[in-house]
Amino acid sequence: MQQSRAETGTPIPAPAPAAAPAGEPAPTGATEIFQLRGLTCRYGGFTAVRDISLDIQRNEITAIIGPSGCGKSTLLRCLNRMNDLVEGTRVTGEVIYNGEDIYAPHIDPVEVRRRIGMVFQEPNPFPKSIYDNVAFGPKLEGHRSDLDDIVESSLRQAALWDEVKGKLKQSALSLSGGQQQRLCIARALAVEPDVILMDEPASALDPIATLRIEDLMEELKRSYSIVIVTHNMQQAARISDKTAFVTVRVENETDERTGELVEFDDTTRIFTAAADQRTEDYVTGRFG
Repeated sequence: MQQSRAETGTPIPAPAPAAAPAGEPAPTGATEIFQLRGLTCRYGGFTAVRDISLDIQRNEITAIIGPSGCGKSTLLRCLNRMNDLVEGTRVTGEVIYNGEDIYAPHIDPVEVRRRIGMVFQEPNPFPKSIYDNVAFGPKLEGHRSDLDDIVESSLRQAALWDEVKGKLKQSALSLSGGQQQRLCIARALAVEPDVILMDEPASALDPIATLRIEDLMEELKRSYSIVIVTHNMQQAARISDKTAFVTVRVENETDERTGELVEFDDTTRIFTAAADQRTEDYVTGRFG
C-alpha cells in the first residue's frame, strides 16, 4: 500500500467502543485502537523506519523509546499522517485505526488529524489569547454559541482552568512553559479527538512541570488513548502501560541506518524482564 496524497475523502469510522467521558472509567472490554502491519516510512531514498508491526490498546498510555535517530518521531507521525506534509514521504504497510486503514485512498487526512491530535516537543501556542487558542479548532468546525463551554471544559481537562480562568483574554505567550504545554493539550482536546499523540511533551520543561504533565496524562487516559515518544526512561516506566523499543539497524553493505522495532510489551516486563538483550542494554543505560 502506497500513501495517498488525496486531501479529500470519506471520514474515518467513529470510535468503537466510544471513549469514556472525562472523569469516568474507561469502558470494559477495550480493544486495539491501532494495528500496525508492516509499516515502513521513507523520505526520498532514506528509509526512516522499516516493517513495524504492533497493536496499540485503547485507553492506555503507550511509550515509544529508543536512541536518537531511530525513527521514533517518524513512527509517531505515521499514526495521524503528519508525514504527508513532508515532501517526498512514502508510507507502505497498514495503520489500522478503528478497523480502517488511514492510508487508504478514500480516507480524508484532515479528518484523521482531527481524530488523532498531536502535542509537540516545544510548546507552540498561537500568538493569540488563551481563549482563542482553545477555541481555534472548534471555530473552524463551526461552533459559535457553545464556545465558552468548550473552552472551559478543555481547560479543565488539561488541569489549567483554575490557573487561567481570570485571564482568558491575555496572551497565551504570557504563560509559563508548563502552562503553555497544558494549553496546547487543551487546544488538542477542544476538537474532541479519540487519540492524543505526544512527541517528547515534557523535554523542555522543569521537573515540577514535567510531573504535572505526567499526572495529566494519567488522568486523560481514562477518556483518551495516548501514544508518547520519550527519551526519559524513568518517565516511560512511571506513566506507560505498554512500551515499544525501537533501535537503529545498520546495513553492513550500504551503511544505511534504519529504525526497527526490537520489542513491544507491558512496560513492567520491558524494564524488568526484557526478552531481547538489546532492550535490556538500553533501559539499563549500557548503550544509547
